[in-house]
Amino acid sequence: MVHVSHRPAGRPDATSPAPRSDVVPLASRRDSPTQRALRVLACFSPTRRELSLTQIAVATGLPMSTAHRIVGELVGGGALVRSGKSGYHVGIRLCEIAASSPHGTGLREISWPYLEDVYEATRENVLLAVRDGVDMVYVARLSGRDSVPVLRDVGRRRSLTTTGTGLVLLAHAPTEVQEQVLHGPLRRYTSKTVTDPDELRVVLAEVRRTGYAATEGTLAPRAMGCGVPVRGANDEVVASLGVVAHSGAAQPRMLVPVLMGPARGLSRELGAPSARRSLPGTRRSCPV
Repeated sequence: MVHVSHRPAGRPDATSPAPRSDVVPLASRRDSPTQRALRVLACFSPTRRELSLTQIAVATGLPMSTAHRIVGELVGGGALVRSGKSGYHVGIRLCEIAASSPHGTGLREISWPYLEDVYEATRENVLLAVRDGVDMVYVARLSGRDSVPVLRDVGRRRSLTTTGTGLVLLAHAPTEVQEQVLHGPLRRYTSKTVTDPDELRVVLAEVRRTGYAATEGTLAPRAMGCGVPVRGANDEVVASLGVVAHSGAAQPRMLVPVLMGPARGLSRELGAPSARRSLPGTRRSCPV
């Protein structure tokens, strides 16, 4: 997975709250060795790129000796790398493994020309997201210097209920997944965040009826977003293509048509029967 942005380094994404994936569930005695190793890896994030052994032990709830042993094994396997005298960061081996995910490099390479098309038409944040369980994960992003500054880190888990891309994925998720999300904690990010399950059911039904989702101020006060579905070989929704723009600068009636064409083209490349009636296009190469 890759995050490509034309925004200057150091410009903060101040309008977004801290993502919930910063919280790592504490280990329990019933955890298997694999589960404990995964908890250690889950401590790292774009905001916590380097951690000490003590920080890892505290974040996971593991005894220091256990954390030391697991970290040592992960270093030996290349999943973690020792930095300096006491710090660790994620190793390139994990990047190599992640690149084999069908939601990673492969999907990003196929989708890139379509993200470029949307960006050229909007000059705003363009995002491709997939659902993983009850969370959404961004797998590609393209943004510009003047795009609304919102937190859209590639690879981070986000709520399915607060963005246009997330609502599209949730609306087309299995019923049991929808109910699990709606019966779980629904965090309020702004005064416009929808946290009532019955109201969200109405929203999801409207997304299925219209074929798109639009939000404004539900995650960040000055941002509005739209998302449309991307379909796979069995016409199932496998991803969501979306735009996040400045509130007041664009309307869904302007953004949805811009998204629909590229989403249909991407769906066609993924083998979606409903998209095969589109005129054939030429796929461009993804930048390295």
